[in-house]
Amino acid sequence: MALITWGDSYSVKVKVIDNQHQKLVGIINTLHDAMKEGKGKEAIGKVLKELVDYTVYHFSFEEKLFDKYGYPDAKIHAKQHNDLVQSVKKYVSDFESGKGVLPMEVMNFLRDWLLKHISGDDKKYSPFFNSKGLS
Repeated sequence: MALITWGDSYSVKVKVIDNQHQKLVGIINTLHDAMKEGKGKEAIGKVLKELVDYTVYHFSFEEKLFDKYGYPDAKIHAKQHNDLVQSVKKYVSDFESGKGVLPMEVMNFLRDWLLKHISGDDKKYSPFFNSKGLS
Protein backbone atom coordinates (compact mmCIF):
# COMPACT_ATOMS: atom_id res chain seq x y z
CA MET A 1 0.00 0.00 0.00
CA ALA A 2 1.29 3.45 -0.94
CA LEU A 3 2.41 5.80 1.81
CA ILE A 4 1.02 8.75 -0.18
CA THR A 5 -1.88 8.69 -2.60
CA TRP A 6 -1.90 11.60 -5.04
CA GLY A 7 -5.21 13.35 -5.49
CA ASP A 8 -6.52 16.45 -7.25
CA SER A 9 -6.65 18.21 -3.89
CA TYR A 10 -2.84 18.49 -4.13
CA SER A 11 -2.87 20.14 -7.55
CA VAL A 12 -1.24 23.56 -7.74
CA LYS A 13 -2.92 24.13 -11.12
CA VAL A 14 0.40 24.22 -13.00
CA LYS A 15 0.69 20.96 -14.93
CA VAL A 16 4.48 20.73 -15.08
CA ILE A 17 4.77 21.29 -11.32
CA ASP A 18 1.94 18.85 -10.58
CA ASN A 19 3.78 16.25 -12.67
CA GLN A 20 6.98 16.87 -10.69
CA HIS A 21 5.11 16.62 -7.40
CA GLN A 22 3.62 13.30 -8.52
CA LYS A 23 7.11 12.04 -9.34
CA LEU A 24 8.31 13.03 -5.84
CA VAL A 25 5.34 11.18 -4.34
CA GLY A 26 6.25 8.15 -6.44
CA ILE A 27 9.87 8.19 -5.26
CA ILE A 28 8.78 8.46 -1.61
CA ASN A 29 6.38 5.56 -2.15
CA THR A 30 9.18 3.52 -3.74
CA LEU A 31 11.41 4.25 -0.76
CA HIS A 32 8.64 3.28 1.64
CA ASP A 33 8.05 0.01 -0.23
CA ALA A 34 11.78 -0.79 -0.23
CA MET A 35 11.92 -0.29 3.51
CA LYS A 36 8.80 -2.36 4.17
CA GLU A 37 10.13 -5.17 2.00
CA GLY A 38 13.43 -5.16 3.89
CA LYS A 39 15.51 -4.35 0.84
CA GLY A 40 19.20 -3.95 1.44
CA LYS A 41 21.19 -0.84 2.11
CA GLU A 42 22.30 -0.57 -1.52
CA ALA A 43 18.74 -0.63 -2.89
CA ILE A 44 17.47 1.84 -0.32
CA GLY A 45 20.51 4.05 -0.85
CA LYS A 46 19.83 4.17 -4.58
CA VAL A 47 16.24 5.35 -4.00
CA LEU A 48 17.44 7.89 -1.43
CA LYS A 49 19.91 9.32 -3.95
CA GLU A 50 17.13 9.56 -6.53
CA LEU A 51 14.95 11.36 -3.97
CA VAL A 52 17.65 13.89 -3.13
CA ASP A 53 18.59 14.48 -6.78
CA TYR A 54 15.00 14.89 -7.94
CA THR A 55 14.09 17.10 -4.98
CA VAL A 56 17.00 19.43 -5.78
CA TYR A 57 15.96 19.45 -9.46
CA HIS A 58 12.31 20.19 -8.63
CA PHE A 59 13.11 22.95 -6.15
CA SER A 60 15.52 24.54 -8.63
CA PHE A 61 12.80 24.42 -11.29
CA GLU A 62 10.30 26.17 -9.02
CA GLU A 63 12.86 28.77 -7.98
CA LYS A 64 13.71 29.56 -11.62
CA LEU A 65 10.01 30.21 -12.21
CA PHE A 66 9.96 32.45 -9.13
CA ASP A 67 12.84 34.47 -10.59
CA LYS A 68 11.42 34.55 -14.10
CA TYR A 69 8.00 35.81 -13.02
CA GLY A 70 8.99 37.80 -9.93
CA TYR A 71 7.14 35.74 -7.33
CA PRO A 72 7.00 37.97 -4.23
CA ASP A 73 7.47 35.18 -1.63
CA ALA A 74 10.39 33.59 -3.46
CA LYS A 75 12.98 34.03 -0.69
CA ILE A 76 10.78 32.53 2.02
CA HIS A 77 9.81 29.63 -0.23
CA ALA A 78 13.42 28.97 -1.27
CA LYS A 79 14.46 28.85 2.40
CA GLN A 80 11.83 26.15 3.03
CA HIS A 81 13.26 24.22 0.09
CA ASN A 82 16.79 24.54 1.43
CA ASP A 83 15.75 23.44 4.91
CA LEU A 84 14.18 20.25 3.56
CA VAL A 85 17.15 19.44 1.33
CA GLN A 86 19.51 19.83 4.29
CA SER A 87 17.32 17.56 6.45
CA VAL A 88 17.15 14.88 3.77
CA LYS A 89 20.89 15.07 3.11
CA LYS A 90 21.50 14.54 6.85
CA TYR A 91 19.26 11.44 6.84
CA VAL A 92 21.13 10.14 3.80
CA SER A 93 24.54 10.85 5.34
CA ASP A 94 23.57 9.09 8.57
CA PHE A 95 22.18 6.15 6.61
CA GLU A 96 25.26 5.81 4.39
CA SER A 97 27.68 6.06 7.31
CA GLY A 98 25.80 3.43 9.27
CA LYS A 99 24.86 5.88 12.04
CA GLY A 100 21.21 5.41 11.44
CA VAL A 101 18.59 3.53 9.62
CA LEU A 102 15.56 4.96 7.92
CA PRO A 103 12.85 4.44 10.47
CA MET A 104 9.21 5.11 9.79
CA GLU A 105 9.63 8.48 11.51
CA VAL A 106 11.74 9.57 8.52
CA MET A 107 9.09 8.35 6.10
CA ASN A 108 6.39 10.12 8.08
CA PHE A 109 8.50 13.30 8.11
CA LEU A 110 8.93 13.16 4.32
CA ARG A 111 5.24 12.46 3.75
CA ASP A 112 4.03 15.14 6.13
CA TRP A 113 6.49 17.76 4.90
CA LEU A 114 5.76 17.18 1.24
CA LEU A 115 1.98 17.15 1.60
CA LYS A 116 1.96 20.16 3.94
CA HIS A 117 4.32 22.06 1.63
CA ILE A 118 2.27 21.32 -1.48
CA SER A 119 -1.10 21.92 0.17
CA GLY A 120 0.00 25.10 1.90
CA ASP A 121 3.05 26.87 0.57
CA ASP A 122 2.95 25.69 -3.05
CA LYS A 123 -0.77 26.39 -3.43
CA LYS A 124 -0.04 30.00 -2.48
CA TYR A 125 1.75 30.50 -5.79
CA SER A 126 -1.02 28.93 -7.90
CA PRO A 127 -3.00 32.15 -8.48
CA PHE A 128 0.22 34.07 -9.12
CA PHE A 129 1.50 31.64 -11.74
CA ASN A 130 -1.95 31.20 -13.28
CA SER A 131 -2.19 35.00 -13.65
CA LYS A 132 1.10 34.85 -15.59
CA GLY A 133 -0.35 32.30 -18.02
CA LEU A 134 1.06 29.13 -16.44
CA SER A 135 -1.42 26.32 -16.10
